[in-house]
Amino acid sequence: MATAPDTKKQPHKLVMHGHERVDNYYWLRDDSKQSPEVIAHLNAENAHCQQVLAHTEALQECLFQEMVARQVKERQSVPFKYGAYFYWHEYIGDAEYPIYWRDASAQKQRDLQILNANVRAKGHAYYDLAPIEVSEDGTYAAIAEDTNGDRLYQVSVKHIKDDNFLNDKLVDTSGELVWCNTGRSFYYVKMHQQTLLPYQVYRHRLGTTQDEDELLYEETDQRFWTQIAKSKDKASIVIYHGTKESSGVSLLSADDESASVVTLLPKEENHLCWLELVGDRAFILTNWQAKNFKVVTTSISTIADKSTWHEVVGHREDALLENFEVFNRHLVFSQRVKGLPQFIVKSLESGQELQLEFNDSAFSAYLQDNLDLAAKRVRINYTSMTTPESVLEFELSSGEPTLLQQHQVAGEFNAQDYCCEHIEVGARDGQQVPVTLVYRKDKFSLSENPILIDGYGAYGFNVDADFSYSRLSLLDRGVVYAFCHVRGSAMLGRHWYEQGKMLNKQNTFNDFVDATQAIVALGYGAADKVLATGGSAGGLLIGATLNQAPELYLACAVHVPFVDVLSTMLDESLPLTCGEYDEWGNPNDKTYYDYILSYSPYDQIKRQAYPHLLVTSGLYDSQVQYFEPAKWVAKLREYKTDSNSLLFKCDMEVGHGGQSGRFNRYREVALEYAFYLDVLARAC
Repeated sequence: MATAPDTKKQPHKLVMHGHERVDNYYWLRDDSKQSPEVIAHLNAENAHCQQVLAHTEALQECLFQEMVARQVKERQSVPFKYGAYFYWHEYIGDAEYPIYWRDASAQKQRDLQILNANVRAKGHAYYDLAPIEVSEDGTYAAIAEDTNGDRLYQVSVKHIKDDNFLNDKLVDTSGELVWCNTGRSFYYVKMHQQTLLPYQVYRHRLGTTQDEDELLYEETDQRFWTQIAKSKDKASIVIYHGTKESSGVSLLSADDESASVVTLLPKEENHLCWLELVGDRAFILTNWQAKNFKVVTTSISTIADKSTWHEVVGHREDALLENFEVFNRHLVFSQRVKGLPQFIVKSLESGQELQLEFNDSAFSAYLQDNLDLAAKRVRINYTSMTTPESVLEFELSSGEPTLLQQHQVAGEFNAQDYCCEHIEVGARDGQQVPVTLVYRKDKFSLSENPILIDGYGAYGFNVDADFSYSRLSLLDRGVVYAFCHVRGSAMLGRHWYEQGKMLNKQNTFNDFVDATQAIVALGYGAADKVLATGGSAGGLLIGATLNQAPELYLACAVHVPFVDVLSTMLDESLPLTCGEYDEWGNPNDKTYYDYILSYSPYDQIKRQAYPHLLVTSGLYDSQVQYFEPAKWVAKLREYKTDSNSLLFKCDMEVGHGGQSGRFNRYREVALEYAFYLDVLARAC
């Protein structure tokens, strides 16, 4: 095995609450990302990773070609209507990015090209396009682009019919844009230069420079972020002020180019809400006196008086209400029962409810492109671990489904060859942890298969059973895949989330360890062939788990991992700090300091054996700074007592989301899978 980089130790003392920590690798932090010494170290790590995995290059290429070959290269989206036109996009040939079109009908005639993202992405190693926002009259398209992965979007404006760009250029935006109904100005959110949180709402008039833009709202509380949207009736610009536990709402008239911000719902601690406005009515998804949320309605003029709120969808202890869509005569809401999604159509006139039916027992689905209040059907994007992404429409009156589109898998694929299961396993405190598994039937043997266990467990974020073109490469080689819906997600309701955050965070790690052991005991995988993976907050999950139960895992891949939790949460200049206090706690309080210290992966590294590890990051990651995994890897090398591989790959051109492009992103997946398969081959 190649010799790993020798990372120098340069002690840096960190003192808080009378407790001293010494960080020998603090020097790896360089906010400018230009330090020759730091860049040289990252390049050395990349060279080491490449050298160690050089013998897998043929396997990586094989895996990559498999993943690409499953994609149908010529692919079009289902058109949706906005205003007088239909909009859709398509991928052509080997193109990494789509072309966006506008038509007078839904027949996809390619009447007018709005944007070719491949042309815009040319010359950039990374490219992300936020949703294109078209003015109400269809004249202009506002285009927000991120070309290095730091989630700072530059906005340009295109005259669609004339096919030329205006001189208007806006920088450092969140990518969210909302047009004024006149079509001569739009609103956007600017990011804070230091915290990189969205905090200012501006109005931009076409033909002016950004320094002439009018500041309409500025968030001074660094815990809050700011978002904007247009109401479904197009009468209002809605400004959301939110933390993970608190929210507020303000309004601007969408018709008035000189409108001022009006407070609709004052910011309120421990109240989360999202709303839709239709005429003089407001429909509100709220957790006020409803831990798992409910939907209420009231008039806009009395909305601040909760005594005027009338219940439309009631609170349930056994169901988490997640989202809704309003139509003239119906309300469609999505909820989660025993970890599985449900969609209900409710008549606003009779109150009658109708549950929509889907084919799979475990699936992922979300409301999509329902822009018309008068629509007679609701559109839902649907997929499962054995069903490629599909677009369905259901009759609101009867629930009758229509399949508008289902993506195809090129080559040999039969969904019946695979089995997906949704089970529950016991944790040490008696709680039942949901687990979703998928495997290839003819490759499965009880207690013999390698198994890859995945997890996240933070922010109340739920990961449903979706289809993966790349995952098939593991399943077809006999690897079982399992996702553990540990506490910290909201899979079983808001209480499931609350039991995995703040001073309950250890439950997240316990659940993952206990689920791993239970899955193996049930025979879904061999005890000596257990793999694990997680990214971002899921990287924290894996990092903490490996300190506490490293013997359970043969190899792990950890992506953009949030592993230096204590130091980050003590530094208010970083994006993952003030806005994260509601998730992890504020370590300026000794109670939270001590608790975070007890599990922080970087601080709790021990002199013990660790599994084989592949760690990835991006130099321009604005969410989890590159130096967290860089320091973690260096300290692991210092402390670990085994001879297992420890590889670190820092992409020098991207951010938190990794590589972009529909095919190019599979390079990273192929590297990860080759790492697993190589370790498994050497272990046998």
